[in-house]
Amino acid sequence: MIRIPLRQGLARPLTVAGLAGALMLSGCTQHAAQEAAQRQAQAKTAEIARDLDTYRQALRDHNDASALATGRDLVQRFPNDAAAKEVQQTLPDIQKRWADKQEQERLAELWQYDESPMAGGIQSTAVIYDSQPSDLSVRLVLRRHTSWGQSVYLFGDGKGFVCKGDCTIHAKFDGKPRTIVAYAPPTGEPALMFRDDKGFIAALTKARKIEMEVTLRDGMKKVELLYEVSGFLPDHWKPLAMKGGKG
Repeated sequence: MIRIPLRQGLARPLTVAGLAGALMLSGCTQHAAQEAAQRQAQAKTAEIARDLDTYRQALRDHNDASALATGRDLVQRFPNDAAAKEVQQTLPDIQKRWADKQEQERLAELWQYDESPMAGGIQSTAVIYDSQPSDLSVRLVLRRHTSWGQSVYLFGDGKGFVCKGDCTIHAKFDGKPRTIVAYAPPTGEPALMFRDDKGFIAALTKARKIEMEVTLRDGMKKVELLYEVSGFLPDHWKPLAMKGGKG
């Protein structure tokens, strides 16, 4: 008769039980991971749906700022989703419209408008500075004065401009050559007064950019001036009751 040691007889049942427990634990872990992945996918789907709904509502409200922010974010984070493809059908138009609006605001902000007392009367001015990157500061001024009438002129720093009697300024309106007849004020200000203020203003209101070449008294230096004038708002340049002629 052969006897099996007790220790060996117990070893097999314990190994089988351990294996069953490990399999059960592995199954639970996989199930938990699957549930977590499912919840994550559901949350992602819900987030995309919310963003898409926000984008659509912004379109209906004509709120370009909100649509642009939401649309860009959705396309960046979920580029392969159907929602991103829907957004990309309208987003480029919104981006262009927004960029155009920002540019219009920039151009409008280049102009400064003022109404104030001046030499016994009231003057209304619209002023824009030269856009060329330079240390030179030359303003283009549209002015209405209750006694002096309407005038247009360049006003600079330092010694002013070279101009004897009537002088000609070579200009370009959106690239098209044009001459401007000007004169230096007899009172000595560093300015060039335009003879045809009405004609200049009429041309300005139709232009985007005006370039002018002038010569400075300081060093007889020729400089190119550039004015981005398309942001001019005529309604902001207040009319005045004129008492006299042009100054």
